[in-house]
Amino acid sequence: MSAAAVAQAAPAPERREILNVKGLSAGYGPMRVIHDLDLSVYAGERVGLVGLNGHGKSTLFYAIAGLTGWQRGSIKLNGSEVGRTRSQGPGRYTHLVVRQGLALIPQGDEIFHGLTVEEHLDSGAFTPKAWKERRERKEKIYRIFPPLVKLMKTPVGRLSGGERRMVSIGRGLMAEASLFLVDEPSLGLAPKIGKGVMEALFDVELGQSAMIIAEQNVALLEGRVDRIIGMHVGKLKGEASASLSFQTRREN
Repeated sequence: MSAAAVAQAAPAPERREILNVKGLSAGYGPMRVIHDLDLSVYAGERVGLVGLNGHGKSTLFYAIAGLTGWQRGSIKLNGSEVGRTRSQGPGRYTHLVVRQGLALIPQGDEIFHGLTVEEHLDSGAFTPKAWKERRERKEKIYRIFPPLVKLMKTPVGRLSGGERRMVSIGRGLMAEASLFLVDEPSLGLAPKIGKGVMEALFDVELGQSAMIIAEQNVALLEGRVDRIIGMHVGKLKGEASASLSFQTRREN
């Protein structure tokens, strides 16, 4: 058998599934925001999640983290079930989800104004392994966001909006995570600064991790992510290639 025939016959290597969501519904009080949603994300993938404000992008992230008012359905992270049917108690299991490999970088800055840049980064090293490696992890963040090097000892309340966003994202990247959920990283920033923050996220070496970036500005994702998924009124409406042909096809 020729080498070409052997290569053709060899099965493609299986991609490791980082996130598997099946039949997820979630909301707050009587309001249902997410409607029977399915989603799979694989190791090494950078996925864009696009949609208007109020259509469920943040709620999807919060549901994965166990932070919605109520939810039902299956959420598997690295093969372990982390979704729970809940009617109350948002956040009760979030620390366990984090230990399974989740890092949520929320919308806006979500910072403590009295802490320094370095203290914020240290606070992102949540798990024992990340804490032991915090010096090496901080060096990695400083390579991603060079302006933070000179600001290590500066209280974040004195920083510009773009610098605070770097701190917020850097804190999330300090985690020992296999799935990074990044919510609206360019929100409220000047276009040039927002683009710089996005470029830094695209340069993060994922390895066996994955990243979902929720973003309204589709142009910032064009050609820089593996796939782009649209979200509308709590449902994933279709998927587009990074070339943004936006020919809709349903998520499998």
